[in-house]
Amino acid sequence: MKILGGKPSGGEVRAVIYARVSSSDQKSDLERQVEYLTQYCSSKEYRVVDVLSDVASGLKTDRRGLLKLFNYVINRQVDVVVVTYRDRLTRFGFEYLEHFFNQYGVRVEVVFGEEPKNAYQELVEDLIEIVTSFAGKLYGMRSHKEKRLVDGFKKLLEEVEKSE
Repeated sequence: MKILGGKPSGGEVRAVIYARVSSSDQKSDLERQVEYLTQYCSSKEYRVVDVLSDVASGLKTDRRGLLKLFNYVINRQVDVVVVTYRDRLTRFGFEYLEHFFNQYGVRVEVVFGEEPKNAYQELVEDLIEIVTSFAGKLYGMRSHKEKRLVDGFKKLLEEVEKSE
């Protein structure tokens, strides 16, 4: 028996797996994420409602899989969202998404916590993501100016790293 959008009786936990990579050359990592999370859900005896994945920046807000995930949450069709690392769901503002999901009785389960990176590496990746996002909005994502700006920024960061 189901009571107004609550959990189905019997303690069944309905899970959605969400995996993401930034670029298509990381497809093997995407497949590993999905495979691991599927095994993880099986070991916890979660019923996997859907496996969602995106190949896009964690800063991009209109990812197809992410939007479908929102629909599952809003329609109370899921109890838990399972991800490998926090940044697979979003690059920034994880706590906002977690709070939003909690308002619908959905928890976010992060299997590995933080991705192992040093602080410098994490800062560089975040800066590149931000520059890419703003350059894309300023010049258009397929623009040569956008590519030149991002490449120039990456080169600058490499030069700074070498000089230290």
